Amino acid sequence: MLNNIGLPGILLIAVVVLVLFGRGKISSLMGEVGKGITSFKKGIKEGSEELEQDASDLAKDVTPETDKDKV
Repeated sequence: MLNNIGLPGILLIAVVVLVLFGRGKISSLMGEVGKGITSFKKGIKEGSEELEQDASDLAKDVTPETDKDKV
């Protein structure tokens, strides 16, 4: 259904949205969308760093425990 819209259809939709909501409302909405995308990217980055840190913590000591270690 959406694969036949084309450029004129997208422009028409953009004009209708602009008329309905006004430039100020759309501008603030796009600002919020930008903040959300930035927050999402930051969360993904922090999550991957945390996973890498956990993996490196587990991989640090791989020597088997001996009787000397228990004393």
